[in-house]
Amino acid sequence: MRARAPLIAALSLAVLALASVAFAQDVTPGPPASMPAWLSILPPLLAIGLAIVLREVVVALVAGVWLGATFVNGYDPFIGLLRTADTYAVGALADGDHASIVIFSLLLGGMIGVIARSGGALGMAELVTRVAKTRLSGALATWLMGLAIFFDDYSNSLLVGTTMRPITDRLKISREKLAFLVDATAAPVSSFALVSSWVGVEVGYIHEQYAALGIPGDPYVVFLQSIPYRFYPLLMIAFVLMLVLTRRDFGPMRAAERRALYEGKLIRDGADPASDFDAEALQPPEGTTPRWLDAVIPILVVIATAMIGMYVTGHASLLEARDAALALRDAATTPAAIAEADAALSLLDVNLQNVFGKADSLKALLWSALLGGFVAIVIALARRTLTVRSAMEAWVAGVKSISLAVMILVLAWSLGEVCEHLHTADYVIQAIGGWMPAGLLPALVFVIAAATSFATGTSWGTMGILFPLVIPLAHELAPADGAVVLSSVASILAGSVWGDHCSPISDTTIMSSMASSCDHVDHVRTQLPYALAVGGVSLVVGEIATGLGLWGAPVALLLGCAVLYGIVRFVGKPVEG
Repeated sequence: MRARAPLIAALSLAVLALASVAFAQDVTPGPPASMPAWLSILPPLLAIGLAIVLREVVVALVAGVWLGATFVNGYDPFIGLLRTADTYAVGALADGDHASIVIFSLLLGGMIGVIARSGGALGMAELVTRVAKTRLSGALATWLMGLAIFFDDYSNSLLVGTTMRPITDRLKISREKLAFLVDATAAPVSSFALVSSWVGVEVGYIHEQYAALGIPGDPYVVFLQSIPYRFYPLLMIAFVLMLVLTRRDFGPMRAAERRALYEGKLIRDGADPASDFDAEALQPPEGTTPRWLDAVIPILVVIATAMIGMYVTGHASLLEARDAALALRDAATTPAAIAEADAALSLLDVNLQNVFGKADSLKALLWSALLGGFVAIVIALARRTLTVRSAMEAWVAGVKSISLAVMILVLAWSLGEVCEHLHTADYVIQAIGGWMPAGLLPALVFVIAAATSFATGTSWGTMGILFPLVIPLAHELAPADGAVVLSSVASILAGSVWGDHCSPISDTTIMSSMASSCDHVDHVRTQLPYALAVGGVSLVVGEIATGLGLWGAPVALLLGCAVLYGIVRFVGKPVEG
């Protein structure tokens, strides 16, 4: 009888599932009238909790959407499971803007694959390494290469680490320091680059919440406006440059550097270096001469097309809005109506700010990724670096590399839709809005995002979980102050990068260890004090101070650099001597 128990249970579940399917059309979507309001917070909390425990964000997001769909559909878990797929996932992809973001991300991934396979990315790396002659120039070349390969954090970690490792070994730079230099210019740089694999994800999250709340502003322009408030990635890049130029370190990193310099041990005794990342799919064919122009030209095409496309679409939209406002002005007959029309016209002057404010950034990004990939393939074929077949294989490989990000995006959008149906934001606003000062929200968001991203090892999943909760709350707390919403957007992104940068289970952290042939535990152990220092300065000088209105983002960045230089100068000690 016991042997049949699992079979009986499975058959019972199947019968219940079929019954649920049979009555699925009779269930009206929406939270039951008697549902306690606090239940609305459980789906995102479940997603966060499972992501921390399981360290698997896809499973966590699916569980969160499923639980929310269960609540929406009369507490029926089987209907909730079905609606997870046929309503929320399909709905997320059926949205035109969502589809544009997905296609842009896939197209950009394909372009990156072709650039890497044709040798363009390696050519960019070799261009930077020509200046690496001393320990200082070697570290500086690594930093510069990290800035140059801005379009993807995975490509950054892989190419910078594998290219610079032989050079830094010769210059007696420890593997721990190399891994840190690689990791500190991967996610932090890609997260705010004007064109990168992160752009579609971040613009997608911004668009979703701004559109749902009716907040004016083009999502790509909001993305650009948030960059000065991303204190952690900006200050981390400056901090790395300070360490390089002063040739100082502190904590376990200084011990590792002195060991490499004076004992000739690039890794500590007993260390277990991670094996090199298998980069065969990214390596150009044997005998290919890498050329940096093969990467720079497609990237410039992407940037130029995006900018021109935004100008063209924005200019057309602005002229259309002006025509409509002029028609209202001509039809106005009362002084009040005339004054209102004149006020509307005054906001529609044809200038660069208004043009870009009216731009269709998603359409422009689609054009840019499509043309960039096309140019990359044409260059590879013209130079005979790749055949048509190998170029398409590289393009498909690049597309595949972005598939997990697309899955996370779809599930995050689905969770946001569930939260909207359950009125989760309303509950959070009621629970927190009464006591949370609006000025402290960006700092709190940064801490929560950093902790979640560190625990889960994913920045994109963290963004997907927090955006549907934080942005409605920020908008409610300060509806007339766009800076609070903008700071909250930046805090989600910056906090997510902090966790992604130094979490031991982060993809880029692991890949940095592997590409640098560094013991992974040693990489995390030596990097964490630096990440904590920059994160602490970002929180106090940036998030808290700007949130309370003590000073603006430019002043915060300058003061943050000054404080970090003080830490390097007085806490750090010279490695040599």
